[in-house]
Amino acid sequence: MTEGARRPMMAANWKMNKTITEAERYMAALLPRAANSGGVDVAVFTPFTCLGVAARMAENSEVLVGAQNFYFEDSGAFTGEVSAPLLLDIGVDAVVVGHSERREVFGETDEVVAKKAKRAVDAGMLPVICVGETKEERDSGGMWDKVSGQIKAVMDELGDADGNSVVFAYEPIWAIGTGDTASPEDAQEAIEQIRGLLRETRDDAFADSVRILYGGSVKPDNIAEIMAQEDVDGGLVGGASLEVESFEKLIEAADK
Repeated sequence: MTEGARRPMMAANWKMNKTITEAERYMAALLPRAANSGGVDVAVFTPFTCLGVAARMAENSEVLVGAQNFYFEDSGAFTGEVSAPLLLDIGVDAVVVGHSERREVFGETDEVVAKKAKRAVDAGMLPVICVGETKEERDSGGMWDKVSGQIKAVMDELGDADGNSVVFAYEPIWAIGTGDTASPEDAQEAIEQIRGLLRETRDDAFADSVRILYGGSVKPDNIAEIMAQEDVDGGLVGGASLEVESFEKLIEAADK
């Protein structure tokens, strides 16, 4: 990442893991360690059941606590969903929007993801907006059609939101939880393309200020090479974030 430019972010996505007790232990261990990471934004995205305790524990810290999903309507007959006001009520700062598992497993469309991104911004929560392609789409040469379509849908909905109000995360679906990681050069190439598209669809100020993370089997042994790439501003991390010691190593690498 370019020195002195965008502030890096390291984001832990616990997915469907950890009880409240486990979350308390994790946050108690993380918070004092994260206090020394002044050059990095640290975020933890927990299951809904853990959000309250995690947000309370992080209240006087620099650690952002986020949800892994929400719905774009504020209230109503949407059984099983959680809204922005409900998240804000318990101190949530951020939300993952359009994670590949939400798109691929639960059928979220580009339109739904875009509405969620817009609602998060309007509510004052930081959305981490995920985009990425499957192995089949990559192998067939359709990677950019897929990713650019996802981004354009979001940008059409965002209106005049500035680059500091959103974060994008490029997550090649074929590299999530598989042990396969896009090479640092692959990550840079894709994220550079994404930044270029943001420049075309908005302007230089937006493209230069917005942070774009990489997600896909990020681990302590590959994070330094990934973070060395000019356009990569951090990581959205799954399995390697479930243990504090591992996540701390990722934060340290982003702080260099």
